[in-house]
Amino acid sequence: MARRVLALPTVALVLLFIASAPAPGAAGQRSPAAAQEARLVATAAQVDTPPAIDGDLGDRAWQAATPLTGFTQAEPEEGAPASEPTEVRIVFDDEAVYVGVACHDDNPSQIVTTDTRRDSDLGGQDAIGIIFDTFHDQQNGFVFGTNSAGSQFDGQVRDQGGVTTSWDGSWEVKTHVGADAWTAEFRIPLRTLRYGPAPQVWGVNVARNIQRHRERAFWSPVARIYDIQRLSSAGELQGLRLKTPRNLKVLPYAVSSAERSFVPGAEVDFDGNAGIDAKVGVTPSLNLDLSYNTDFAQVEVDTQQINLTRFNLRFPEKRPFFLENSGLFRVGKGDLLDLFFSRRIGLDQNGGLVPIAGGGRLSGKAGGFNLGALNMQTEAAAGSAANNFSVFRVSRELPQRSGLGFIFVNRSATGALANNGDWNRTWGGDARLGIGEDFSIAAFAARTETPGASGREYAYNVDSYYDNGRHLARVEYGATGEGFNPEVGYLDRTGGYRRLFFRFAETLRQQSIRNLGFRQLLPHMTYTRYEYLDGGLDNAELHVDNDWDFENGVLLSATLNGTWDGLREPFEVYPGVVVPPGVHGGPRFSLQANSDRRKPVFLRFTMDDGRFLTGHQFSPSLQATVRRGAAFTVDATWSYRSFDLPEGRFRTNLGNARITYNFTPQVFVQSLVQYNDRTDRWSSNLRFQVLQTAGTGLFVVYNDTETLDGNGPVNRTFVVKYSRQFDLLN
Repeated sequence: MARRVLALPTVALVLLFIASAPAPGAAGQRSPAAAQEARLVATAAQVDTPPAIDGDLGDRAWQAATPLTGFTQAEPEEGAPASEPTEVRIVFDDEAVYVGVACHDDNPSQIVTTDTRRDSDLGGQDAIGIIFDTFHDQQNGFVFGTNSAGSQFDGQVRDQGGVTTSWDGSWEVKTHVGADAWTAEFRIPLRTLRYGPAPQVWGVNVARNIQRHRERAFWSPVARIYDIQRLSSAGELQGLRLKTPRNLKVLPYAVSSAERSFVPGAEVDFDGNAGIDAKVGVTPSLNLDLSYNTDFAQVEVDTQQINLTRFNLRFPEKRPFFLENSGLFRVGKGDLLDLFFSRRIGLDQNGGLVPIAGGGRLSGKAGGFNLGALNMQTEAAAGSAANNFSVFRVSRELPQRSGLGFIFVNRSATGALANNGDWNRTWGGDARLGIGEDFSIAAFAARTETPGASGREYAYNVDSYYDNGRHLARVEYGATGEGFNPEVGYLDRTGGYRRLFFRFAETLRQQSIRNLGFRQLLPHMTYTRYEYLDGGLDNAELHVDNDWDFENGVLLSATLNGTWDGLREPFEVYPGVVVPPGVHGGPRFSLQANSDRRKPVFLRFTMDDGRFLTGHQFSPSLQATVRRGAAFTVDATWSYRSFDLPEGRFRTNLGNARITYNFTPQVFVQSLVQYNDRTDRWSSNLRFQVLQTAGTGLFVVYNDTETLDGNGPVNRTFVVKYSRQFDLLN
């Protein structure tokens, strides 16, 4: 009965939103039927002789294709023709799909290029991107993009969500900047894609950024509030008669390291390792990935954080094997709750490495279903038993941006050190429902099983979302039981809670506002409240804000924030500073100011001033970015936090500086220096990378950790790693 009562507010809110949402076709939005009738159609041409990938569109092969033209702005003038013409041609042969792009520009000297590294953010640069919905389900796709300097950007889209850039495919692109246009040529091997049997019809769209105007334009029109992943707004690509080449690739790696710990009697530790991954095309739409002695991606360090809350921090996954197709296995609430988090495999509770013997992953489509199965085996380490990890995921798209899915996650101890009760399981189901063009509902429910555990082991969440471009409203309600324990997942707070979240926003873009020099004003409010399962406040966050977005790229934000914590036991927020039980906190004022990101010098200042637990905080921070074209960038951030509580005073400093020099889009050197007075350490990470295809190549890394008290180094490491992809059937 209690669970039914808890669900009633959610049901009422969902019904309220459904009743208040405009009917399809209202508020200037096209109905689904009208959108389908108006869908743009492109035709791909088959060629016998493919174009040379050199950035020059003079090849005869391009003449066989009818260009995609007539781009439409999404930003700043939604629905207006693009300010500069764009032409896109698509051809194919038995080996690859080729895309040729001409981005005409009446002033190429004003092209903005800020970075050339793979998967660097193209949103702040002049760039072109194309998405292929290879199963034409209007929800999933592959994205490929570049800027005028020829950088490579690729990613996967699942369920029309954000672009997951952790996927690295094998493809190539070359660009050229001319007197009146910049051009790009893409070659995307068929082995890189997954698709159904011939003849194929794909969804397709092309996006272009013209950054000096802060302009986004699309071949198939997309509403301003969406981006290229809005595949329900994409056009169709017809004329494809693609073969299904067999796929067998191997990716061996070797790594060698020298590490010295500066403690009395310690010696230099030399180590070496090697392993191999393989990619096997089971069918054109189903791929098997195998791994032996899995690569631990020792080349990139985590950016440090200081945690002054009672809740867990989440650090990103960086190991190549686990990154690919990671979106397929994602169920939950992201940074709040994830039923499967691959970083739990091969890392202990303290971040120490646990050797992974190997494993495999099967992923793709079969019979209209998205399938994912993963199995990994770790070795025994530091007296702990070896473990086997298994994940199974199945989902299916339904019409109108809807879908259903199921996930199962299992960890079982194995080997001589294992005992019968050392296992953990997670079961979960998720669903999403699109209603019209503006409203959607998403939900998941899960439970865990842990031998000997007590308490309720469930979790669920319902998320209702309405956005018509001007009015936005979002309401969520969820709960986790006190015994909910996804050991191979992520949970930012334990002990159980009920969570209520809502957000309201209004986008103001009237001409009267534009006349004052603004692109838009965005007043908005969010409120999140966590309650203990037996009642009473656990934590609450309030955010009331208005973003002042100037046409010249400057952004100002003046904010009323508030944080309240209901402590049921003493909380040591800082060594020696213990806050007593009770409800503490209150409002604070925040200010943020950004300069124009398009300029060679970018500055961001933020400041928080107000209540913190039983006392007061003052927390300014400054970010400065200096760049010279796309080759050289210095990005530095400093955060200072001062706290004055009745229980004690303390302060924290956290700083980092990242310096990057890009020799070419494939070759760069980068240093990251971090300062953290909370751990009494500063550290430096120096990386030199020569990238080949799909993120493989040569990596040379030097790490150094020093104390802040002048006692010298703590640890130094030198790592050399080389990985390479071999296409055995090409």
